[in-house]
Amino acid sequence: MTTSREIHLAARPHGWPTAETFRLVTVDVPDPGPGQVVIHNQFMSVDPYMRGRMNDGPSYAPPYEVGKVMHGRAVGEVVESDDPALPVGRMVLHEAGWREYAVIDGRHATPVDPAAVPTVSAYLGALGMPGLTAYVGLLDMAAFQPGDTVFVSGAAGAVGSVVGQIAKARGAARVIGSAGSATKVAHLHQLGFDAAFDYHDGPVMAQLAQAAPDGISVYFDNVGTDHLEAAINSLRPFGRVALCGAISVYNATEAPAAPRNLGMAVGKRLTLRGFIVSDHADRRDAFLTEMGEWIRTGQVQVNETIVDGLEKAPDAFLGMLRGENLGKMVVRI
Repeated sequence: MTTSREIHLAARPHGWPTAETFRLVTVDVPDPGPGQVVIHNQFMSVDPYMRGRMNDGPSYAPPYEVGKVMHGRAVGEVVESDDPALPVGRMVLHEAGWREYAVIDGRHATPVDPAAVPTVSAYLGALGMPGLTAYVGLLDMAAFQPGDTVFVSGAAGAVGSVVGQIAKARGAARVIGSAGSATKVAHLHQLGFDAAFDYHDGPVMAQLAQAAPDGISVYFDNVGTDHLEAAINSLRPFGRVALCGAISVYNATEAPAAPRNLGMAVGKRLTLRGFIVSDHADRRDAFLTEMGEWIRTGQVQVNETIVDGLEKAPDAFLGMLRGENLGKMVVRI
C-alpha cells in the first residue's frame, strides 16, 4: 500500500453538515518509524460526539481541523510493524479512523481478540466506547439499583440499546425506551424492553406517563429537550439522571424551548449528572468482563447498521444523526 484514501473536514458546518462538509482525499502512506505500526482499517465508527468536534469552540475534546483528516475509533489489522508487541496480523483498536491505512505509534493501539466476539466491529459498539458509556452512565452516574424503573431516550441507538439491556441484566423492574419509528419500537421489544414508544406519535410527556404510570427512578438521556422535560416530570423523588448527550440540538441554530421544568428538580431532590466516558477508563476492565459474559450468554445483543465503503462514511455519519441506524452505525472500509 503506497496510497490511502481518507476523509477530510472541508468546511465547518452551520446547522446540519452536508456533502460539502467533507472531502475524500488520496494521500501517500509513509513507512512506519521506530515503535510505529501500519494498520489496514476494517471498520470505523461514526458517533454523535463527532458533530461537536466539527465546531471551532471550547469543548472536552479539541475540534477537527479544516483541511485535515478526521479521526475516531477504528478496528484494523497490523500490516507493517516496528513494535515487537504488535506483530503483523494482530487486530487492534485505535483512534485513527476515517481512513483506509493509519500509521500510528504502537502504544496508541490496543490489541483485540476477534474470536471473543460475534464480529470484530463489536469493539466499536457493545464492547467498545458506546458500551462503556452505557455501563458507566447507568451503573455509576445514575447509581442504578435492582428494582429501578428506567427510561432511556434514543433507545434504539448504539448507547441506548445497550443501556436498556444492561438494566434488564442487572434486575430492573421495568425498562422503557423512546425511538423514532415503529420499526425501532418493535426492535426494542425484541431486546427485552418492557415498553417502548415512537416519539413522533404524540407528546413525549404523555407517552412516558402512560408507559410508566407509577413514575421512573432513573433516566438515561441521549436526546435532551422534550425528552428531558418529560423525564423530570415522571421522575420519582430522589430520581437520578445520567446526562449522556442531547442529539436533538447538535445541529440546531436556535436555543431549545425545553426543558421548562428544571425547577422540579429541587422539590423532587433529583440528581442530574453529566459525564464524559473518557474520564472513566478505570472501569474498562470490569466492563469488559461483565459485558463479555452478557454477550456470550445472549443477555446483550450486538446490534449494528453497517455501511460499506470509506467514501460512504459521510453518508453514514449523517444517517446516524438522522437516526437511521439500529444499534451501532459502523462503516466497513
